[in-house]
Amino acid sequence: MIDIQQILERLPHRYPFLLVDRVLEFEQDKTLLAIKNVSINEPFFAGHFPVKAVMPGVLIIEALAQAAAILASHTAEWDPSGSLFYLGSIENARFKKIVVPGDQLYLSVEILKRRANVWKFKGTALVENEIVCTAEMTCAEGSVSL
Repeated sequence: MIDIQQILERLPHRYPFLLVDRVLEFEQDKTLLAIKNVSINEPFFAGHFPVKAVMPGVLIIEALAQAAAILASHTAEWDPSGSLFYLGSIENARFKKIVVPGDQLYLSVEILKRRANVWKFKGTALVENEIVCTAEMTCAEGSVSL
């Protein structure tokens, strides 16, 4: 298990944009399972939507990308102080159900391919064992000073 302190060491994101609370499972070079506790206190709920709070789909994708970055950083053992993990593309994104306050979003990412500093992942987000989102993402490690 990877706790929030270790996540903060690996990701540059901070509140309100850090979207991973804990890593439950990690298999180097393969998969990672993390959680995001969705709270009514999230700042985006004030406007999305005032009549029914729904987590934006782009933030579910971002949460999957952050989980992918954690998997890649632990697999490749790079120094996070000198590099960032950039999202390059999103393919085949599908949204099946909405995510609302009180949900616990499970973020499952799997490495599909890796060439040098470019990675391709399959991401699946679930709530109560039901798929809410799937997507393939390509990400690349790059220097902080681009």
